[in-house]
Amino acid sequence: MRERYGFSEYAFHELAKELRVSWLAEHLDAVLAQTLASRAYRALNRVCVGKARRVRFKSRGRGLSSLENKRNDTGMRFVLQTQDQGRGPGYLLWHDDQLAALIDWDDPVVSHGLAHEIKYVRLVRRRASSPRAQGADREGERYFVQLVLTGLPHHKPKHTVGTDTVGLDLGPASIAIVPRQAEARLEPLCAELRPDARAIRRMQRKMDRQLRAANPEHYDDKGRPKKRGKGAPKWKQSRSYQATRRRKAARERRLAAQRKSLHGRLVHQIVRTGNTIITEKISYRGWQKRYGRSVGLRAPGMLIDHLKRTVVSTGSTLHEVPTRSTKLSQYCHGCGIFFPKPLSQRWHQCACGIGPVQRDLYSAFLAAFLDPAADCIPSCARYVVPWEGAEARLRAAHERVTQRAKEGQVMPRSMGIPRAGARLPESPSEATQELLFLSKRGKVEAWKHRPEPPRLEPGESSERL
Repeated sequence: MRERYGFSEYAFHELAKELRVSWLAEHLDAVLAQTLASRAYRALNRVCVGKARRVRFKSRGRGLSSLENKRNDTGMRFVLQTQDQGRGPGYLLWHDDQLAALIDWDDPVVSHGLAHEIKYVRLVRRRASSPRAQGADREGERYFVQLVLTGLPHHKPKHTVGTDTVGLDLGPASIAIVPRQAEARLEPLCAELRPDARAIRRMQRKMDRQLRAANPEHYDDKGRPKKRGKGAPKWKQSRSYQATRRRKAARERRLAAQRKSLHGRLVHQIVRTGNTIITEKISYRGWQKRYGRSVGLRAPGMLIDHLKRTVVSTGSTLHEVPTRSTKLSQYCHGCGIFFPKPLSQRWHQCACGIGPVQRDLYSAFLAAFLDPAADCIPSCARYVVPWEGAEARLRAAHERVTQRAKEGQVMPRSMGIPRAGARLPESPSEATQELLFLSKRGKVEAWKHRPEPPRLEPGESSERL
């Protein structure tokens, strides 16, 4: 079928030659047109093989947000002028335009990358919060140059690689990290992420009011949207609506940048502990269908993708064992039996004497001592000796989480920890008056006095207290 209808990447390249005429040929080179054709083919091929449902078309008004070349010797290219010190200015050359790039040579990552050969360049356009933002043009957009280089990425000296084997148990809102020898950890995923849901909701309501005010013909008398048919008028967007939308997008971009930073810090902590990482392969899209947008807030799938890239760049190993064959959350190494457990049961306790132990920590412990080279099926003989020293580590990790919950930190319900607030001692302040309505029949207000220890008489000891 592909050969019959010419559905191939090279066929798209031939079609791009025919479409690159008139004004389009003045802006797009032949190589840039081929990269766009490959991009369109990959989008259609995902629909063809069942990995996507539809194709997202690029409108003429919004245009393209990114454009890349195949090589750095023709068309859009980046030229770095070297000087005596080796730190010269850089320019993006495209047709008759010569755009100077801002380069921070004091950044070790930038200086390491520019010391290598440039394969090709990518131009990226991103929205800013407003046209008055730093580095934005009059349309409120920023432009970035991404260089694809040869060689290996830069590794900071503080990011070391450990030698232990680490087992992970990743949940929608929590993660359990249990090495074979080091300290075990159980903590919420992206605990420092603080999304202001109320502010975003206020912006959404404001955008809805602005959209209704600019398009009254799209709503009926009761304020309900009308069904649109052919020839219906287009939606109009006021300047205030666009400004509110930019502010909302800027807030969401800051939230995504903070989440990415937290993911990177956690990934480096895992790699610093061990160079062999074992985890179960989970369908994160199924989590989104089951738990909703709360999964997208912490993005566990993006964490695994970041971990994969870091593992490849550091020379470590990541094993994703199939969860249907291992069933670590249902296995007991004491009796070797799989017990189907509901999701609400967050503790593992078996009649054979194993437990009670937190379920996520126990699953990460089982994953740490799996053999990925074998059949990846847990066995009782493999966990007898390691369990003697790991039980105390798992309980210590859970006690630390419980203590943080008592101090006021909010923990996910999947950890099996009750929502306990901080248990603070009584205030040492002076006694206060009770409310007037608590006294009987309007009598004089009572005073709350704390019990004082009895006074010691001369010659008495404190044993009576």
